[in-house]
Amino acid sequence: MSKVIILINRLSDQPTIDELDVIDQVEAVEKSLDELGLIHEREFVDANLDTLIQKLSGEPGGIAFNLVESINNNAGLVYFIPALLESLKYPFTGNPSDAMFLTTQKPLAKKLMQQMSIPTPEWFSAGEANHLDPAKQYIVKPSREDASIGIDEENVFYGANQEILEKFRDRWGDHFFIEEFIAGREFNISVMAGENGAEVLAPAEMLFKDFPADKPAIMGYSAKWDESTFAYHNTERTFELPESDNVLIEEIKRICRQCWTAFNLRGFARVDFRIDHNNRPFVLEINANPCISPDSGFYNAALRSGYTFSQVIQRILNDL
Repeated sequence: MSKVIILINRLSDQPTIDELDVIDQVEAVEKSLDELGLIHEREFVDANLDTLIQKLSGEPGGIAFNLVESINNNAGLVYFIPALLESLKYPFTGNPSDAMFLTTQKPLAKKLMQQMSIPTPEWFSAGEANHLDPAKQYIVKPSREDASIGIDEENVFYGANQEILEKFRDRWGDHFFIEEFIAGREFNISVMAGENGAEVLAPAEMLFKDFPADKPAIMGYSAKWDESTFAYHNTERTFELPESDNVLIEEIKRICRQCWTAFNLRGFARVDFRIDHNNRPFVLEINANPCISPDSGFYNAALRSGYTFSQVIQRILNDL
C-alpha cells in the first residue's frame, strides 16, 4: 500500500490566520485518508528543498499530496514543488508545475486568457497606468499573491486617481496589475477531475449583504479572514440560484472547462467570476490547488454536488 506524504508549507514564527488555514486543510485530508485506509504522514516544506528530496528518496513508491501554498511565505514560488516532484518522477496530487506557474503569475494568466478567448476584465500592467480611463472604476491587485492577500476596498478606485497607484507601487514595486472593476455579481466555481475530463461542481454565488452604495462589494482579505470587520459578517456563500440563472450557469461551466484545458489543470481547481449588468461572465482568476478546508468553497461545493470529502480525495488521488 502506497504511503501518502502530505506536503505542507512550513509556517512562519507568527503565522497569520490565512497561513494557519493550511492546518485545517491537512487535518481534513488526513481524516479522509484514514477513511480510505491509506497510511500517511506530514512533511513541512520550505526553501531547503534538499530536505524534501531526502525525505522522498526514503519513501519510494509513495504519493505526495501537495498542499503547499507558499515557500517561505512567498506564494510566487509555489510552482517549485510540483516542478521538483516532476523532476524526481514522484507521483503527486493536484496541478502540474506549468499550471501552478501560470495561475500564480496573474498577468501571465490574463494574457493566456486573452489569447484563448476566455473572457476576462480589461487589464493593464503596472507601467500602463497612463491608459486608464478616468470615467472607469478599476481594482489594483498584486501579481503573485493568493487568498486575497493585499486586496481590500481601498484597492478599488477611478482611473484618474494616481495617488492610489503610487501607494501600491511603494508596496509592491512593479509587481501589480490594474483590472477594470466589474460592479456585479460574483461566483466561485469549483472544478475537479472527472471520468471524462473536468467536472464542474455546484456553482456558488457570493452575496454582499447590506453593503452601502459607496462600499465596493469584493471578496477582499478582510471579507475572508478578519472577523472584526463588516465585510466578514456581511458576505456569505449561497448555492440557491434561481432558474433564471440557468443559461448563465451553463456558460460559466463551459468557460470553466475551457480554463481546465487551456491551463492544463489537474486534480482540482477553482475559477472566480464576476458577472456584469448585461449578465456577461468574466474570469477574475484561476486558482490551481485551491483551499480545501471544511469552510472553503471547494469543500462545500463538493458536498452540495453529492460527494463526501473522502470521495473527493479519492478522485484527486486518481488523477495523478
